[in-house]
Parts: sequence; structure tokens; C-alpha cells
Amino acid sequence: MKKILDMISEEMQQAFEKAGYDGKLGKVTLSNRPDLCEYQCNGAMAGAKQYKKAPIMIANDVAAQLADSDVFAEVNAVAPGFLNLKIKEEFLKAYLEGMAADDKFGLDMPESPKKIIIDYGGPNVAKALHVGHLRSAIIGESVKRIARFVGHEVIGDIHLGDWGQPMGLIIHELELRYPDLPYFDESFAGEYPAEAPFTIAELEEIYPTASGKSKEDAEYKTKAMEATFKLQSGVRGHRALWNHIIRVSVSDLKRNYNNLNVEFDLWKGESDAHEWIPDMVQYMKDEGYAYISDGALVVDVKEETDTKEIPPCMILKSDGASLYNTTDLATIKMRMADYAPDQMIYLTDKRQDLYFEQVFRCAKKTKLVNDDTELLHIGFGTMNGKDGKPYKTRSGGVPRLENLIDEINVEMLRKIKENAELKGYGIDEEEAGKTAKIVGLAAIKYGDLSNQPAKDYVFDVERFTSFEGDTGPYVLYTIVRIKSILAKYKEQGSDVTAAKLQTVQNSAEKALAMELAKFNATMQAAYEESAPNKVCAYIYDLANEFNRFYHETKILIEEDEAKKAGWIALLNLTKDVLEACIEVLGFEAPERT
Repeated sequence: MKKILDMISEEMQQAFEKAGYDGKLGKVTLSNRPDLCEYQCNGAMAGAKQYKKAPIMIANDVAAQLADSDVFAEVNAVAPGFLNLKIKEEFLKAYLEGMAADDKFGLDMPESPKKIIIDYGGPNVAKALHVGHLRSAIIGESVKRIARFVGHEVIGDIHLGDWGQPMGLIIHELELRYPDLPYFDESFAGEYPAEAPFTIAELEEIYPTASGKSKEDAEYKTKAMEATFKLQSGVRGHRALWNHIIRVSVSDLKRNYNNLNVEFDLWKGESDAHEWIPDMVQYMKDEGYAYISDGALVVDVKEETDTKEIPPCMILKSDGASLYNTTDLATIKMRMADYAPDQMIYLTDKRQDLYFEQVFRCAKKTKLVNDDTELLHIGFGTMNGKDGKPYKTRSGGVPRLENLIDEINVEMLRKIKENAELKGYGIDEEEAGKTAKIVGLAAIKYGDLSNQPAKDYVFDVERFTSFEGDTGPYVLYTIVRIKSILAKYKEQGSDVTAAKLQTVQNSAEKALAMELAKFNATMQAAYEESAPNKVCAYIYDLANEFNRFYHETKILIEEDEAKKAGWIALLNLTKDVLEACIEVLGFEAPERT
């Protein structure tokens, strides 16, 4: 099913051709003067020079061809040559009927779906998730869901930081604290304990302690490096401890990500790419891509068209140690071998733009990927407090993610109870708590996703949890209001599913219908631009149009049953579209607020 704007443009293009002009001049856009018309075409202005005619003459010629149009109710040629357009209510009704009859609301599926891997999350094991992990998880989850919705095969990979020096630090600190554990006895040949000798809380305390010691004590740092080497060399006890670290950490990470409604298909980490590094490095040497510079192994990635300096991509340090570059390139090689994706998308802080430019160029130059493999970095901005600086606790620390979620949920619960008191109805405490979590998640996610990913934004708890304005709770409140109307219609003995759309009767109804018709174009643009904020902007406008229609229309007391059923069908479609949109944004609506 074509986008409505494409269908309107095709009708206009045919009119230009029938009038003797180039059909390409018939591009239609949304009106920038909605008080005058719904759509507009400025092609006559563009064609004036080409055809050596006054724009208004061309516009009049085209308008004459549309006198009996099935698409346009009004076509007005206006000086100096604009074509002001209003579409027919019957055409709009037919379009919405096509949307309502399709699971994807008429969205065309791609002829050749892509296989896409999205690398997002990126937490380090043994460390608590904090607010710095929020944007990657929320944006990445939505980009993944949008790509799936439009018809592509998408694999989400968390890409854990589970290898290297942090692991050595933890293992060395464990050895100092618990020297009698069998993991440190090189002569131990039995089975290691099934249970880890630490909890997640202990693990999260051990890492910063060890990291602090290594910065002050050179011998401590050396011992930690030795532990890292033993781990990566496959020493049995170190590997067993590392497996405990992974299991305990991943279990806690899954719990935290589940609270954000974020799900990964793959829980791979840097360790999975480790075995791919030696052959990859040798290949780069053998093929002449890599060379020694100041003792380090590097690959030149600069290009003649560069307007700024792009440093070489370092593959190995002078001491032979690998870097993040090495691991990321090996991961790309592994993903190509295991999944052969058409595209790989990475979600990180935008300050890593140059880093990914180097890595992607290196992967292309060394042919780790195919010529047509797309590599995309989505760099996101910072989540700031009201002071414009990175969001921190009152004591100045970086807030744990679960504490931030709790803060939102507490505020949301307070507002839900306050709302119930104002309306004079009782509320079950348990139900209120569940609703607060649902609406709180919408507040967090919408508050983030409504911004362009690359921009910094202010995390404002008071504004994000408001039921008014451009917020997640406002959108959910709108959905709940529609659900309530549909439920009451059912209580009247009528069947919502049997209700049929009618030709729109008034301006508010038409405005709502026209907003619904923008769904396909919005979802396609959100996918192509990796921009969940476009979905947020759309559902905010859709919610506004519904609420305007609701306040101007007495739906349930309408005596004309056909008219009432038409409105109910329109509301049901609005609800379905809104719910599809919040699903790709990663949250859901409660039954009541």
C-alpha cells in the first residue's frame, strides 16, 4: 500500500502530463498554510521558466485537469502560481480502510529484506549499570524494533565488556581476599564449585576497589596484568573464576535490562572475538594492509578526499597487546562469518565518531566485510541534569540505573494516587504500583527518544512524568481514554470489531483521519534515518488530534448508529496505530491511569 502522499503526488503528476507539462513538476507536499489548504503543489512555479509561461497559467491548466478527480475535493490555482489542495473524504476513507485491514496498516514490506546486526548496550561485566548506559539501551532497542517492524531481519547483540584488564583486576583482588580458594591452587585437579564465591553486590564493590589500588600500587597493577595473561592463556582456575563472574553479572544485567523492556538476541562479548584475533592480524600482515609504525602495528585509513586528519587504525600496541580496535575488528570478522549481515549498526556516545570512522574504514579496506556491507555508527548525546551537566545524584555521583528507575516509579505512583483522589475514585495499591511501573517506563523512554539521538537533552523527572504536554504519560493517557470509550461502546451491546469507517463529517474528524494516514511515511522515515524521535513526534500529533476530536464530538450519545459506529472504527484504528508505535518505542499502555 503506497504512502498517501505518494498517491496524491501521482494524481497531480498525471494532471501535469495531461496538461502538457512535465509530470515531475507534480510533487505534492503538506501545506505550510493549513488554514488555507491541506496539501500544496508548487510545480507551476518551477515550470514557468522551462515553459516560458506565467506560473498562474500553468496552475490553471493543471487545475482544469483535476475537475473530476477521485482524489481532490478542491484544487485552487492561486497567484502567483500555487496549487492549493484538499482531498476528498471518500478517498481518505478508502485509504484508512486499507490501513485497518492490514496488520502493518498498509506498510509495504521490502522486496529484499536486510539482515541487520545492532550492537548496543555495551556494559562491562562486574559493574553496575548506571545512567550512562540508558541511552544506548533505549535508542538501540527502538532502532531494532523499528527495523523489524518495517520488515527486516534484525539481531540485537549486547557486546559485553568481559575481557582484558578489568577481569585481571577482579581475579587478583579475589586471590588477595580468598587465597585458599581452589581456583588459585595450580595443583588442584578436581571439579570447581558450582556456585560463585561472591555475590553481585560483592563483585560490584571488588572492581572499583581493585581499579583504585592499581592506580596507586605498581606491583598490584603488575599482578593484575599477570592474572589477565593467565586468563587469556586459558589457565584453568582463572577461566573457572571468569565463568562465575560472567554468570553472576549476566544474570543481574538481564534483570536490569528486563526492567527497561530491553531484550538482546545475543549475549556475546569481547571474549568471543578473542580467538579470531591471531588469524586476523596475520592476514592483515600477509596481505600488506598492516605495517609497523613506532613499534605498533597499524593500518592506514586516510583517504584523498579527507578534509581532516584521520589517524591510522592501530591493530596491536608496541608490546603486542590488542586494543578495542582489535577486538571490534575481530568481532566484525566473526559476525560476517557467523551471520553474513547486510548491515551492522553500532550505538555509542557520539564522542566515539572518529573511533568508529577508523574501524569501519579499516574493515572495508582490509576486506573484512563485503563491498556492499553497510557499517553505521549512531552516536548519541549526553543525558544532562537541569544544570546542563551530565546527570548526577545530589551527592555528585553517577546514579545507578535501577535507582533512577525507582525514582521515576515513585514519582509516577504519587501522581497516579493524586489523580485518583482528584477524580474521587479508590485505587488498589498493588494495581497502582504496576501501573506506575508501566507509565514510569514510558516517561523514561519517551523522554529520551523524543529527542534526536545525537543531541544532548535534560532529564527532567517532573516534566517527563507529567500527564500533559509532549510526554510518554500523555500518550498513554490518550490510549487509555480511547480504551475506555471502546469498552463503554461494548457495554452498550455493540461490537467494536463490526464497526465500519464512515466518510468523515467534520474538520476535527478529518484532521484525525489525515494524521492516521501519515503512519506509513513516518515509520519508513524513522527506519531510514534511524530516528525514533520521528515516531514520538507522530504519536504526539496523533494524540493531540484525537483529543481535539474527542472534545468536539459527543461519541457515545450519538443517536445515529452508523455515524457512531464510524467514529468507533476511527477510534479503534487510532488506538491500534498508537499501540503499534509505542511497541516500537519499547513500552506499553496500561488499562487505566
